[in-house]
Amino acid sequence: MSVKRVGILTAGGLAPCLSSAIGALIESYTAKAPEIEIICYRSGYKGLLLGDSFVVTQSIRDQASLLHQHGGSPIGNSRVKLTNVADCVNRGLVQEGQDPLRVAAEQLQTDKVDVLHTIGGDDTNTTAADLAAYLAKHDYDLAVVGLPKTIDNDVIPIKQSLGAWTAAEEGAKFFENVVGEHSANPKMLIVHEVMGRNCGWLTAATAAKYNERLDRLNFLPEAGLSRQRRAIHGVYVPEMHMDMKQEAERLSKIMKQHDCVNIFISEGAGLESIVEEMESRGETVPKDAFGHYKLDAVNPGKWFGQQFAQMLGADKTLIQKSGYYSRAARANAEDIALIGRCAAKAVECALTHDGGVIGEDEDRGNELRAIEFERIKGGKPFDISVSWFGDLLDAIGQPKGGVVETTHA
Repeated sequence: MSVKRVGILTAGGLAPCLSSAIGALIESYTAKAPEIEIICYRSGYKGLLLGDSFVVTQSIRDQASLLHQHGGSPIGNSRVKLTNVADCVNRGLVQEGQDPLRVAAEQLQTDKVDVLHTIGGDDTNTTAADLAAYLAKHDYDLAVVGLPKTIDNDVIPIKQSLGAWTAAEEGAKFFENVVGEHSANPKMLIVHEVMGRNCGWLTAATAAKYNERLDRLNFLPEAGLSRQRRAIHGVYVPEMHMDMKQEAERLSKIMKQHDCVNIFISEGAGLESIVEEMESRGETVPKDAFGHYKLDAVNPGKWFGQQFAQMLGADKTLIQKSGYYSRAARANAEDIALIGRCAAKAVECALTHDGGVIGEDEDRGNELRAIEFERIKGGKPFDISVSWFGDLLDAIGQPKGGVVETTHA
């Protein structure tokens, strides 16, 4: 089947790749198949269900490179799960009795779309998988070709997700300013909460990038400009459980010597324990359309900050979250290069109706290909045994973690 029209949508949370990925897809189609018309759905699957789209004009094609200069998504995002019928009805996206998958399929047919490009994380692409399966089962001649966006870098079996490198770099820049707050108060505890629900890759990579930036600075200890006061003193990720009392003893020595402690923590670290504690108090922890606990309601950074503050005797605790700063950034050069390779492959696969999620397949020797939807899963754990993470822990003087029972204060 020849491809005459393609659709693009972005969905889920933001990442520093969305605008660039849209631009790269438009550029790739213009270079390889300029005759193919492109439409964009506004606000992700919401726009698809409501038929809210616009045509990419020649003027947009001519200036598509400008999208690499911006973060966010110019066409908008939303969190919609097409198999969560009740949620779609409650939000007014479909009528009572309608199947969102059918509504989406019919809209694509109405819009004469031959290939749909979905740009998102594991939730977006598992929803794309549901849609692709529905289309195949009901004989719609339409392919779905996804691009992997997640700053957590936790999509199985994709080696590197779009936007993750940039998010780590931006989080490091963020903390470079925040850490200066140690001079505002004695006995200061600064907690940098980094995005990462189930995977600690971004927290670890952000800490490593920050350490690299710290290595490029000069210090003057006799004037109060001490490297140790700006250093990271602890990094905590979901894959590395810790004994809080043991860590508190180590950090207390740092507090006494340097009058401050700075820690990095994944927003998903200790999540289950915190939820369990909240529910034991009779609190109901809200969930999103995909069944995930809403992390702003759980607030792991605040919880850990309170625990450590008491155990370290901190006079003041500052909790800072870099997620919204990082995820809305423009893509860096490293990510733009990866986005370009993936977009070119996505167009190649679209022209042959080869559906799947474009990425370097870790199970196939990191080959860049359309990975089958049924193999796409979220929650890929960060491998804490990788050498660069071990080097980071050595550099900050933190014991390498095995799996240790978490001890509550």
